[in-house]
Amino acid sequence: MDIILRLMLAHILGDFFFQTEKCCKEKKQRTLKGICYSALHALIMAILAYVIIGDWYCWLIPVIILTSHFLIDLCKSWYQKDAIYSFVIDQAAHIFIIIAIGYIYADGHISWEIGSRSNFLLYGLSYLIILKPTSILTKLFINQWAPSGGSMGTLPNAGKWIGYLERILTLTFIYANHVEGIGFLLAAKSIFRFGDLNKAKDVRTTEYVLLGTFMSFAISILIGFAVKGIIG
Repeated sequence: MDIILRLMLAHILGDFFFQTEKCCKEKKQRTLKGICYSALHALIMAILAYVIIGDWYCWLIPVIILTSHFLIDLCKSWYQKDAIYSFVIDQAAHIFIIIAIGYIYADGHISWEIGSRSNFLLYGLSYLIILKPTSILTKLFINQWAPSGGSMGTLPNAGKWIGYLERILTLTFIYANHVEGIGFLLAAKSIFRFGDLNKAKDVRTTEYVLLGTFMSFAISILIGFAVKGIIG
């Protein structure tokens, strides 16, 4: 289990936090340059996995990560669109490979027990997942209902950082056994947003904001209680 969590940490960091927008864009090009960017990203993922696992004599893991990540990203970039199903399938494929590596590494005898060190990794992973990965998933989900006219009158990236903070607070309330804090957080956000939505006079805008808000809270709550269930 410790190996799987370490590989998950390497995947989340490499795929979401270390990968640049330029790299994501270039990988989609059906050219030699696009293939090179995919290979470079796969190499970075393999190095991260090798370093975070810390087993300097095991070369099999980075080789599998390098090969699988390159092939999966190549398939996604060339044959799938920027849609939620594409994102989910891509991440599911990477997670499947990670679990398979854990199975191979443990000679087919995976222990699903969570130790104190794994607890720390699990808590850290949960906070990382609710940041950029959840933002991307939420955005892909609500994009189909995005109102026309853009985001006039809003601060640059303000919505993204509001989402980050609300999910961090939600997860922290759950881990601190103060679930009632989530209600106050949701109520406070609703009060501040009510005036803007009332002025908009547009039901679509209101529904769009509500969809994003409820999905953001729902993912954080599900992850929080899932982690507590696994550890507890």
